[in-house]
Amino acid sequence: GANGIRLTMESALTARDRVGVQDFVLLENFTSEAAFIENLRKRFKENLIYTYIGSVLVSVNPYKELEIYSKQNMERYRGVSFYEVSPHLYAIADNSYRSLRTERKDQCILISGESGAGKTEATKKILQYYALTCPASQQVETVKDRLLQSNPVLEAFGNAKTLRNDNSSRFGKYMDVQFDYRGAPVGGHILNYLLEKSRVVHQNHGERNFHIFYQLLEGGEEDLLRRLGLEKNPQQYHYLVKGHCARVSSINDKNEWKIMRRALSVIGFSDSEVEDLLSIVASVLHLGNVQFAVDEQGNAQVTTENQIKYLARLLAVEGSVLRDALIHKKIIAKGEELVSPLNLEQAAYARDALAKAVYGRTFSWLVNKVNKSLAYKAKKFSSWRSTTVLGLLDIYGFEVFQHNSFEQFCINYCNEKLQQLFIELTLKSEQEEYESEGIAWEPVQYFNNKIICDLVEEKFKGIISILDEECLRPGDATDTTFLEKLEETVKNHPHFLTHKLADQKTRKSLGRDEFRLSHYAGDVTYSVAGFLDKNNDLLFRNLKETMCNSENPIINQCFDRTELTDKKRPETAATQFKNSLSKLMEILMSKEPSYIRCMKPNDAKQADRFDEVLIRHQVKYLGLMENLRVRRAGFAYRRKYEVFLQRYKSLCPETWPTWDGRPHDGVAVLVKHLGYKPEEYKMGRTKIFIRFPKTLFATEDALEVRKQSLATKMQATWRGFYHRKKFLTMKQAAITIQSWWRGTLGRRKAAKRKWAVETIRRCVK
Repeated sequence: GANGIRLTMESALTARDRVGVQDFVLLENFTSEAAFIENLRKRFKENLIYTYIGSVLVSVNPYKELEIYSKQNMERYRGVSFYEVSPHLYAIADNSYRSLRTERKDQCILISGESGAGKTEATKKILQYYALTCPASQQVETVKDRLLQSNPVLEAFGNAKTLRNDNSSRFGKYMDVQFDYRGAPVGGHILNYLLEKSRVVHQNHGERNFHIFYQLLEGGEEDLLRRLGLEKNPQQYHYLVKGHCARVSSINDKNEWKIMRRALSVIGFSDSEVEDLLSIVASVLHLGNVQFAVDEQGNAQVTTENQIKYLARLLAVEGSVLRDALIHKKIIAKGEELVSPLNLEQAAYARDALAKAVYGRTFSWLVNKVNKSLAYKAKKFSSWRSTTVLGLLDIYGFEVFQHNSFEQFCINYCNEKLQQLFIELTLKSEQEEYESEGIAWEPVQYFNNKIICDLVEEKFKGIISILDEECLRPGDATDTTFLEKLEETVKNHPHFLTHKLADQKTRKSLGRDEFRLSHYAGDVTYSVAGFLDKNNDLLFRNLKETMCNSENPIINQCFDRTELTDKKRPETAATQFKNSLSKLMEILMSKEPSYIRCMKPNDAKQADRFDEVLIRHQVKYLGLMENLRVRRAGFAYRRKYEVFLQRYKSLCPETWPTWDGRPHDGVAVLVKHLGYKPEEYKMGRTKIFIRFPKTLFATEDALEVRKQSLATKMQATWRGFYHRKKFLTMKQAAITIQSWWRGTLGRRKAAKRKWAVETIRRCVK
């Protein structure tokens, strides 16, 4: 919230030797990377996977189920101040939600980290938290269901098994959840970024294609598979065997299919829409099995008529037209149509380009369809009660592989932009807090990565501009001419290097078709092979025409006829990505951010294994030390006066048991009594700022001792009270018994007298 969320859980400070500190801000040796990693390791060993850096949550994937996500646990975090409970995703989720409610300011939670670190799971857990803890009604329940069920659908079509992660998101996702004036979720919207379409036609060893293909083959009913012309065996399909691991023991495709099918119904897909969608999925598999041979003229001919028959039915197009379009290229020059035959290589390229285009556009259609079902349907006259928005960004982390291509270039550019935003916003919120509290701001030295962002995105001189220029210029542009143009234009940039520009020693580590960028997270070497192709993302005109004539309603929406008449060249992939990134930055800048930094403890997806080298890499990639330095540049700890006084008042006779004056004055009396030195703290308008963790630890330790002496006093008082109470009870009992006995004796005496009088009377008579 506005008062800057301070996420230290003081109640466990005393256990710091065993489990480390819960907020890195309280690390004594905060500039030491070794101390940082040791603190993570201590906590990981005790199954404490969450730690804070001020208001940033660091999460280490445990690779096992932990009992910390139950409904009871959700309740523990609901509406509770940060520092009253231990670090958790739910604390971040709840704090963002409360700021949204109390300040009516849009929020966003940015989740980053490398593949396999747990970003997607974190997003799901946050959505589940809102689904369970927010106000509900019938309409709201529908929205909650759809928000949750959008996950299995988008995961089936957008996630895949990679070497690092069995359920890796191969697209970036930003999801807005809309809340009404009561704080109930009433709508949502998803933006998707850069689906890895190349995976449709090629997978590296040990990796799979998108989940949906295997789910359909494993889980699809026989009748459905027959209609789609498919066999249960993934080995039959060229697009599914490249990675040599179609079946994986850790993935239950049959079960996932059931979940995905149910989710489609919840989101509101009709049976015919599901059929159309699955026809497209099947058509991609059939396309992969289309084979070519060469005729006498060296031109490609289709040799798999059966496949064409299935494709014609599934894509609802003319079979002969499709066949021709796969082996010919149509160009319109000066108003004339020219058709030329393709050779073997070109035909295979055209086939793969069609498969990627069909799948990529269908994925975008799917996201749109999900968005329609999530759209906020305001009742009449209720729209004046404005809604607020909470955004969740789950986007790929920094990537460095053995072989880095166009996709990694885009992903790392995206991370560079997010890092820029992160440092800017962290510094900005720090500075704002100091200023609003009337405390002098001390400028912080930090690495400004704007220089790298400019290298990539600057107009005319940036890498993307040069790439586009090569893609669009007439003549024979190739990946190599692109590299030469780069060397010419940005050769003097300190963050750019190629084989030609390097010195003797460095040259050995650079291929002739590679360039190296020094990112904020370290050096990455990119191979230019495929850059032009992937950036052009071209689909031959006659294939486009064939798809525009499709009678499959989804394909028909995906391929718009205006594309055929539009003289303007479509935007390149890199430019589209750059533009959508800049829109994303605007969205994020307009909201109040919270951050979750996800890390993986090892590469083997093993529980209880902490690989220090891998962790060190990620601490660097995520810029965590930089973040801690910014956060610790001034005061390690700050807390509202009321809260500080409430916690530590027992340490000073003047403030214990109650302080009737202003909290500010109470804290001043308290710290004077504790002997704080002037350089150790500052008094702001509403908060006390403490510079060193050791000052706080000493206060904490004193509190621990005081608690024990108070407990002893309380026990003594209780014992005295108990014995006194016991004595009074016994005394009361004695009095009761005595008075009862006296009454009994009196009654007996009176009865005796009465009897004597009666007897005497009788005798006198």
